[in-house]
Parts: sequence; C-alpha cells; structure tokens
Amino acid sequence: MFNKVHAVAKQVSQIVVGKDLQIRQSLVCLLAGGHLLIEDVPGVGKTTLAHALAISLGLKFNRLQFTSDLLPADVLGISVFNRETSGFVFHPGPVFTQVLLADEINRATPKTQSALLEAMEERQVTADGVTRDLPQPYFVIATQNPTHQIGTFQLPESQLDRFLMCLSLGYPDATAERALLMGEDRRSMLRSLPTAMRPEELLEAQRMLKEVHVSTALVDYVQALAQASRQGGLFAEGLSPRAAIALLQAARAWAALEGRDHVIPEDVQAVLIPVAAHRLRPLKSASGSALGSRDLVVQLMKSVPV
Repeated sequence: MFNKVHAVAKQVSQIVVGKDLQIRQSLVCLLAGGHLLIEDVPGVGKTTLAHALAISLGLKFNRLQFTSDLLPADVLGISVFNRETSGFVFHPGPVFTQVLLADEINRATPKTQSALLEAMEERQVTADGVTRDLPQPYFVIATQNPTHQIGTFQLPESQLDRFLMCLSLGYPDATAERALLMGEDRRSMLRSLPTAMRPEELLEAQRMLKEVHVSTALVDYVQALAQASRQGGLFAEGLSPRAAIALLQAARAWAALEGRDHVIPEDVQAVLIPVAAHRLRPLKSASGSALGSRDLVVQLMKSVPV
C-alpha cells in the first residue's frame, strides 16, 4: 500500500521540482491524518504543491482565498430562507471537501481563521445548531506569507497547534529553477496529471499506521523531548500533549515510508522540526541570540539523549 504513496511522491516531484524532502514531509503529514501549513514568500509553488497532491490522490479539492474581508460564513456555509418550504436551507461552504487549500490564511482576520478550528480538530462543522460531518479523508493545506509582509495577521497558538506540520519550500536551486524556466507550464501539467492513489487506498494506508510498532523506550524519548521543551528555558511554552501525539504519529508515517514496521529514534528526529518548530516561541532571553525556532528545536534535539 505504501508503494502507492511513493508513486504519488514521484508524480508530484515532476510538478514541484527539486523539493523531494518537502513532498515527502507533506505525504507523511497526510498519512498521519494531520493538516499542513506552508509558510513562504509568494510564488515558490505552495499552491501548486497542494493542487498536485489533491489530484494525485484523487481527492475532491476546493481552494479558498483568504482576505481581510472574508467572513466565517464564507468558509463554513450559510442558511438561506426557502419560500416554497417556508424553512431555511443550508448551503455548504468550501470547507465541505476532502482537501481544502486555505490560501494565504494569515491575511484573514482571527475571527475568520477560527472558523476552521472545529473542522480541523473534529472533522465536523456546526452551523445553526446542527453538526455536519466532513468528508473523509479530510485534509487542510494552508499557506501563509511571512508575517512581516503587509496585510498579514499573526496566527494564534490554538490555530498553529492544529497543524501537524509546518513546511517552507524556499527558493529552488539553480538546476530546478532552470527546469521550471525551460519546461512546460506547471498549471497545464496539472490538468493532465493522472490519479496515482484512490481515496479508499489512502484511508487504508492511514489505518495501517496503527500496525507500526512503537516501543516503550521510544515513547520515553518522545516524552523526554516534550518535557525538555517545557523546562529547558528555550521556549515561552513547551510542546502540548497534542503535539507529542502528532510527533509520534508523524514518526510512524515516516517509518512506514522507510519500509519498516517499527519506529526508531531517527524517525522522530526526521519529523521533529516540521512538527515542533511552528508550535514553539523562543523566550525573549533565548531569542536575543538570533536563533529562530527551527534552530532552537535542533538545539533541543541535541540536548535530549536517545
């Protein structure tokens, strides 16, 4: 089953050139049943990556452009009065899909951002007192621009903690950029992209992760990392229990893609930065050293013995 996931990765890498690691991390996030946040400057392929993943996995896809005037009803849906039935009829919003691309999520106000919290955590939407389940599998890919850019709002910690991983694509290297300049337009390539894996196969692969063995010693290691983030004096707040669970689940997915039926410490280390860095804020005393969250997570990892 996981061979199909490798086929998806290979296909997506033909669209998003030179970003094999980020594509692999995105698929690990999806296999682990989490949501993905991609933070980077405009124009490096964030939206293209989301499109390519959705098409390759055969998932229904909706794209929602977040702007400062977007309302929660624009995300969740709205009830409209029907004269014929003398009642209100609910019209589902773009959140009712399998892959939702929340494009430039930090350009919307916190009120609109919070409309996604229940959908991301509970896989359901409550509107007008009625709870409606979302399709399965359900996957949110959000992109955000760097917070120093004009017209952006800082994502609150409660929102960030619901993203299993946060990635940065970065600028392509010279070889990859030349392939983009000389090759076919990526948007036209998306239109002819075949489905490499069916939704039911993805759900089965997600269920198979439970069979990947985690030893008590490895759980001790994950707990030690979480405790060190809370007590090490590097971060304002440490990793939450939800973050520790996410770390373990992502490590399971990484091990499965490596072809193993058990998790080793290197699997945890491979996913630690994309799982933990966006959840942790440096202490003012620590941030004075000009180390970003990602560098501090590396420092955290080195401080905890295996």
